Amino acid sequence: MSNEPEITNTLPPIKFRFAEFLQSASALTNAPADTGSEVAFAGRSNAGKSSAINTLTQNKKLARTSRTPGRTQLINFFTLSETQRLVDLPGYGYAKVPLKMKKEWNQHLESYLQRRQSLRGLVLLMDIRHPLTEGDEQMIGWAATASMPIHVLLTKADKLKRGPAKSTLLSVKARLAEFGDLASVQLFSSLKRDGLRELEVKLNGWLTDQSVFDDSGEAFEEQVDDSGAKDHLRPEE
Repeated sequence: MSNEPEITNTLPPIKFRFAEFLQSASALTNAPADTGSEVAFAGRSNAGKSSAINTLTQNKKLARTSRTPGRTQLINFFTLSETQRLVDLPGYGYAKVPLKMKKEWNQHLESYLQRRQSLRGLVLLMDIRHPLTEGDEQMIGWAATASMPIHVLLTKADKLKRGPAKSTLLSVKARLAEFGDLASVQLFSSLKRDGLRELEVKLNGWLTDQSVFDDSGEAFEEQVDDSGAKDHLRPEE
């Protein structure tokens, strides 16, 4: 019997509470180096995206919430380790945002989802009382085009009784059925921390899977962005 250590395709479980703000970027051109692994959070304005990230990381101040929906226009990156990141994408669907700005946001989001090589999965947040909006469907379409795994969080689940919440869950699950194993959905409440463990398991699976890298392991080497991107200031919200 061999005494050689067993080789696995996964890294140790992530300690999300160690997450730290890295930088903001207006586009892929000034984003962090496209290496390692990252998971992006997307959703309609007021869907509870920042609250979900803060609950996950046990840091109420990590992803800053804004009292003015639609204000955040940048992609915010948070480090979990030297090779793993969480990404907070700009919220969408706020009616008072000028059309020109909406188009620019859409272009940046589509470019990020379809061109970012280190992106391992998309967490799409929907207010359980208003799921599958036009913007949500657009995000699902972009993810499908890129063959990107997607996990839907039906947020603010504490706002509905168990019966209606379960009914919405089944309805969204039926909508995602055509994508097979690439899509999943769960109930989530930042207030009561319901569904947190399920989310952690999903993110761990995406961020610790090394099978997406070649045998050289070069993708896990620490790289420095010579563009000075880390000097970007975090927006005040």
